[in-house]
Amino acid sequence: MPPWESPISTADVARSGLRLGFPTVLGDEVWWEEDRPAEAGRRTVVHRAADGTRRELLPAPWDARTRVHEYGGRSYAVVPGRGPEKGPGEGPRTGPGEGPGRGPGRGIVFAHHADQRLYLLDGSGEPRPLTPEPDQPCGLRYADLLVHEGPGGPEVWCVQERHHQDAKVTRSIVSISLSSGDIVERASGSDFYASPAISPDGEHLAYICWNHPRMPWTGTELRITSVADGRSWTIKGGISESVLAPSWRDDRHLYLISDWSGWWNLYQIGIFGTSSQALYPAEEEFAGPLWQLGGRPYVVLGDGRLVVLHGQGDLRLGILDPDTGVLTDLDVPYEGWVQELATDGTTLAGIAYGPHVPRSVVRVDTVTGRVEGLRRDVAELPDVAYLPTPRSVDIEGGLGRRVHAYLYPPANPEHADEGASPYVVFVHGGPTSHAITELSLEKAFFTSRGIGVLDVNYGGSSGYGRAYRERLRGQWGVTDVEDAVAAAQWLAAEGLADPARIAIRGRSAGGWTVMAACCASGVFAGGVSVAGVSALAPLVAGTHDFESRYVEWLVGPESAYGSREPLARADQVTCPMLLMQGLADPVVPPSQSETFADRLTARGVPCTYLTFEGEAHGFRRLESKTAALAAELSFYLQIF
Repeated sequence: MPPWESPISTADVARSGLRLGFPTVLGDEVWWEEDRPAEAGRRTVVHRAADGTRRELLPAPWDARTRVHEYGGRSYAVVPGRGPEKGPGEGPRTGPGEGPGRGPGRGIVFAHHADQRLYLLDGSGEPRPLTPEPDQPCGLRYADLLVHEGPGGPEVWCVQERHHQDAKVTRSIVSISLSSGDIVERASGSDFYASPAISPDGEHLAYICWNHPRMPWTGTELRITSVADGRSWTIKGGISESVLAPSWRDDRHLYLISDWSGWWNLYQIGIFGTSSQALYPAEEEFAGPLWQLGGRPYVVLGDGRLVVLHGQGDLRLGILDPDTGVLTDLDVPYEGWVQELATDGTTLAGIAYGPHVPRSVVRVDTVTGRVEGLRRDVAELPDVAYLPTPRSVDIEGGLGRRVHAYLYPPANPEHADEGASPYVVFVHGGPTSHAITELSLEKAFFTSRGIGVLDVNYGGSSGYGRAYRERLRGQWGVTDVEDAVAAAQWLAAEGLADPARIAIRGRSAGGWTVMAACCASGVFAGGVSVAGVSALAPLVAGTHDFESRYVEWLVGPESAYGSREPLARADQVTCPMLLMQGLADPVVPPSQSETFADRLTARGVPCTYLTFEGEAHGFRRLESKTAALAAELSFYLQIF
């Protein structure tokens, strides 16, 4: 098929991946993380001063990334410091020449990717190590950083992950003095920790913890530890309840999110587990799966109200009065928000997006309602006529189940609707995750060339309640495959897609679904897998600790592996495939793609296997992302 002419290039898509995230706001100052794709994909922290000046705090070779759980999360925390003088009723300000790393302004503490140590950037202007050098490379890692004013001065409280010489991994919550670097263990004994929160009076620590084989979306506990004597107790959660994101209301009560009702809703609870109360019961999600540490799906304002995210699929921004139960959505020009909110009591900072609005760092004045976009993931957009407008659709999946998806038809002002088009079924990773409707130049790259996209939230996806997530329990490689195949069949039945020109693509767990779907069905003209899983036993033996027991929930005992894994059924694949893999991937080892590619090649099935030196689980470098996208387009043009 001849592609349509498009102004969106592979370089445009690669440069758009700034991955803006984890904002912090203090008065007129805002901080956030962003990638540098042209600098080997390193990550930095950016500061926006009161006068609007934007400054990168960490030049190369600094790389603000934590590897806790391998998926990381928030890599920095702002050290408030004295800050500039302010008048009555004014928020913190930064004067000329002041700010992080300068004069009396604020600093940051951050995790450096190369050695995973914490560093402090203060008035000296150069980061200095805060934590000791580990016994082995990256042997001590830190995440979920929280700066707290302790009795001996400022401290950072965080999750510490320790990698032992015998390959065992342990975790705890620790506090680290910013002046001496002394480390005090505050909570230990569980396999995983998240979301440390200190009570206003400093007497109690709240946190989330869980143990193997559970994942944080299957079963967690909310625990309280006395700072004075270390006594701990559980106040909410268990093996079949996912509790997330504790935040203190006062010295004796907390807010939290729990899926006890079947949906991640907001609750209030007493410090000893008494007086649990749902604040806004609804068949909506107020949070999502805890893949990364340090995010916040809601924040508490100074007047006691809560700024929350809620909805199904995309999450909207609203303000909830916990006393009256009234939830009011804010009038903002964004259709979805990422679970990374921050506030200083009156001003809100977050990451927002829309179908035609790039992912952006946004500041909202909760008093006046003023909304400001401070930084966009895409500097320059093409004409909106080249951007697809997604439409939410429901598809009948396997066993007649309702399946959620977003349809992105081809969009190009130079071409009218030409009837049935080639389509690619997108399958998200996770698998406990979900697709959203944020502007994606990657999707627009294809739709502006006449190739439609159907982004499927197959059974097992998050965003639609616990029962929808539970569809994948013990059914990975079945439910997801049936829903992806049903999506392709729906495209053809609706006359949207040419049934001979439908492909499927996915990354990580989505790559597993791609391979399995190509084994199980002849509906696809080809498949593209990036860092896909093909064999379960090697994955379980070689993957990282966080997901090392995940397969037990997804598939079941080892005796079930052979009937599910794509490698065991590779002789059933008849369509061409493109496999791509980062050679430094700690989550899905390269052997997963390589072995599957070898099996197809030996049978004479057209298969291209591309590797990317230095890339891990998700390509970060400009040249890698450009080459991968060019290869994918070439593949579609050949099979279509």
